[in-house]
Parts: sequence; structure tokens; C-alpha cells
Amino acid sequence: MALVRAGNRAVMVGAALAFCHARGEAEKACMSTAPFQRKGRFWRGNLHTHSTRSDGRLPPEAVADFYKGAGYDFLALTDHFWEHCGYPITDTRPLRTKSFTTLIGAEIHAPLTAKGHDWHIVALGLPFDYAPPGEGETMQSMCRRAAAAGAFIGVAHPQWYGLTVEDALSIPEAHAVEIYNHGCAVESGRGDGWVVHDEALARGARLGAYAADDAHFGTPDAGGGWVMVKAEALEPEPLLEALKRGDYYSSQGPEIHDIAVSGEEVVVACSPASWVVAVGAGVGTRCAHGQDLTRATLPLDCFGEDGYFRITVTDDKGRQAWSNPIWR
Repeated sequence: MALVRAGNRAVMVGAALAFCHARGEAEKACMSTAPFQRKGRFWRGNLHTHSTRSDGRLPPEAVADFYKGAGYDFLALTDHFWEHCGYPITDTRPLRTKSFTTLIGAEIHAPLTAKGHDWHIVALGLPFDYAPPGEGETMQSMCRRAAAAGAFIGVAHPQWYGLTVEDALSIPEAHAVEIYNHGCAVESGRGDGWVVHDEALARGARLGAYAADDAHFGTPDAGGGWVMVKAEALEPEPLLEALKRGDYYSSQGPEIHDIAVSGEEVVVACSPASWVVAVGAGVGTRCAHGQDLTRATLPLDCFGEDGYFRITVTDDKGRQAWSNPIWR
């Protein structure tokens, strides 16, 4: 039986890679330049949050008040889509104002990952009539339904529950991997998702990289990781489409003002930083170090003509900001 499951998983991953490659070639043009040259402005948001509709400590209204007070522009309440919670898709439309909006979503679940855990997937832009899982329905099927409804699909906190790269690649509809989860960082020291992300890219996937809180408000798990999404309006649809295109960067504090590729160099403009790093597949990396760096020019000679790189900016407090992969 184990051999059958392994064989089925290999077939599933192979098919997913083919899908990812086809979609990736279509999206490569979008990800070949950073969002900094697009029209619009950056909006700060949290993509992964819980309330008393599932296992959070605060009601939706209080969660929204926290993020409004912390200077956020938008919020996605992603309560657990569990049967014992009533399969909630929390209606946050009454919480919207002229200066603050919300995305409708949930954290969806189904059995089972390679290590025997229920899946955790962030789905944003879900319709309110998104159906609960059918008997025996897989996460792959649930993600296909969510994507068909127009949702952004995020692979949540992979390090926290030991998600494998094969697991991640079996979700070809995924738009991104959650590369920093603040709740997992402060509660278990497992907030990082870069290993799964980078290995998936090494195998041909085209995936964005987002940071989020996963706030439940039982620990200091709110306000530690967010996205800055480039869109022309602070409205759900433009924000959702920008997320699906990869028009955002992620941060714990630092700001990335611009990333511009010129020939064999990349020029990064940012808030004061201690170091700026470009890293790509394998061991390829270039970096600049200093005090209060606000501009860094890095050579791209080690990334190859068809390779990718991403930018990390680190400030003097150790907080980081991360770009999405930029394909050459």
C-alpha cells in the first residue's frame, strides 16, 4: 500500500510540475520585473488571521480594529474551514471603510500530507458558497475548486508542520508559499518557509513568497509580518489580482522602494539597512553591507541568463523584507 501511495504521489507531482511549468511560462513575463514599475501604490496587509469564528481569541470586529490601529490598509480573516467551526467564511464586508478593506477567505483543510497531517492552505477571494469538502475529497480537489472560483492560493507555514516540497508541488494552483509566519516564529521557532519555496523553484515551479501573521491573539503573534501589495486602488478585486500576479513584497519592518534591473546589475533602493542580498538558485548570492544603506548595486553574474534571484533587505534590528523571485 505504501508503494502505491508513493507511486500515486510521484504521478501527482509530475503532473503538477507540468502544470506549474505551463502556468509559469505564462506568468514569467509578470515576474520578470518587480512590481515597482507598475502603476498604483503599495498597500500594507495581512493575509492570514483568525478570529472567534474558529480558534482565535478576538471577534472579527476587534481583529479589524487592531490592524486598523497598527496602520494596515487591508486584512484577510482566514478562519479555519473546519466542520466543528461550521465551515466559516467570515463576512468582513461590514468592517470595510474608505481607508481599510478586507479580502474574503479561509484556511482550508483536508487529509493528508506526506507526514500524515491535515493540510493547511490559505485561500483568498473565496465565494461565500464555497462548499465544504465532500466525503474523501483531497486538498488538490479543494484547491482546484478554490482556484476555479478565482482565489489566491497560499501554501501556509510549511516548516511548522513539516510540509515537504513534494506536498507543495502537488498543489499546482498555488500562487505562493508562506515564507514567514509570525505566529509560528514566536510560538515554535518554525516561522520560515524558504526551504520549501526555494526547492520548489529549483524543480521548475513559479511561486511567489509572502509573509503573514497567522494571528490568533493568544500570544504576541500579531503585527510581525505582512505584505506590501502594489495596486491602483484599495479595493478587494485589484488587491486580489495583484496578489495572484505577484505584485508585492513582504516585510517585518524594512521598506523596499525600488528594484530595477539594468543589464547585468540590479539596483535596490530601500529604507536604511545593514545589508542587502540578492540570492538565487543553488549557492548564487551577491551582497552589500554597510550602515544605513539606502541604495545597493549588485552584480547578477552568478544567476545565469535564465535564472532567478530575490532580494532580502535587513535593518539594524535584524528585521527583514523580501522580494518575490525576479526571473531574468
